[in-house]
Amino acid sequence: MEKIICGIQQIGIGVPNVQEIWKWYRKFFGVDVRIFEEAAEAPLMTRYTGGKVQSRTATLALSMEGGGGFEIWQFTSRDTEKPKFDVQLGDFGLYICRLKSRDVQASFDYMSKNGAKLLGGIKKTPHGEPHFFVEDPNGNIFNVVEEQNVFQKTKFEGKTGGAAGVMIGVSDIDAAKKLYADILGYSTVEYDETSVFDCFSELPQGDKKVRRVLLSHPETRKGPFAPLLGPTKIELVQAVERTDCKKIFKDRFWGDWGFIHLCFDVRNMDALQKECEAAGFPFTVDSGATFDMGEAGGRFSYIEDPDGAWIEFVETHKVPVMKKLGWYINLKNRDPKKSLPKWMLKAMGMNRVK
Repeated sequence: MEKIICGIQQIGIGVPNVQEIWKWYRKFFGVDVRIFEEAAEAPLMTRYTGGKVQSRTATLALSMEGGGGFEIWQFTSRDTEKPKFDVQLGDFGLYICRLKSRDVQASFDYMSKNGAKLLGGIKKTPHGEPHFFVEDPNGNIFNVVEEQNVFQKTKFEGKTGGAAGVMIGVSDIDAAKKLYADILGYSTVEYDETSVFDCFSELPQGDKKVRRVLLSHPETRKGPFAPLLGPTKIELVQAVERTDCKKIFKDRFWGDWGFIHLCFDVRNMDALQKECEAAGFPFTVDSGATFDMGEAGGRFSYIEDPDGAWIEFVETHKVPVMKKLGWYINLKNRDPKKSLPKWMLKAMGMNRVK
């Protein structure tokens, strides 16, 4: 059986205080449905945590508008460390989270009215779509982009949903495409341009020339949660003028401050592992069986992109639908290409937190 990339399940965000920033994400982004919340140790990640088992607390939250979730992650065994330098456009790794909006102007007006830190106004992408940048209280940048694919229209005034992809700094776009296009399926090039871009003018080093390539997947994603996760895009950015680009997580642990990992919901992990290894992206972490995450469970693994950015794969085996009633879904024996019924996915919205 071939591997299936079902969509971006979540983007991991390392923070100093989970509850404080999640309250902000609920207010400004409408990411208000809790899938799980758990405090535990991370024994399988010692490769990336100084050779020691670290403790953490994590909350996975999503929006019923659709899009990937946020895995909001906080160390409890140590302080969450910031980068030792100012992260700038062109640095290597997960730089900006794309956030979907069905009405970019309404999202901009809502965030402006409520006092969010907006980085400039609404600008146009190279292919003419409106977008803007906003910075959260921890300094993480989000790119609010137009996306008309909506799972369920909510009453959230800001009209945003969840993660619609990421902007990733790379040293060699063509090398990075061997992973993002060839394996992960983002094979459609929506634009490939090199310039100084006006829409980057408010970003650190945004006045420097870069090459930027926006990738999308030509086929509709399949799998249990695909309708909820929706379509996503990945933008690769390579500095042309800068010669001092650094890895965003240089000399830091997995789980530290910032965008930790990009996580894909997948089916048939074994086939994916073989494909990744053959292409030169071996699994560096592999839970190997069902890993209990408290209210959810599954097999997870990690690879690194050519510049060391962490990509996580999760094959979900169990997920809560309505925790108050003890209602969980077991996915092991379901058709891996078939989505869950829409009413069942909508029922996850019962876990909304105000």
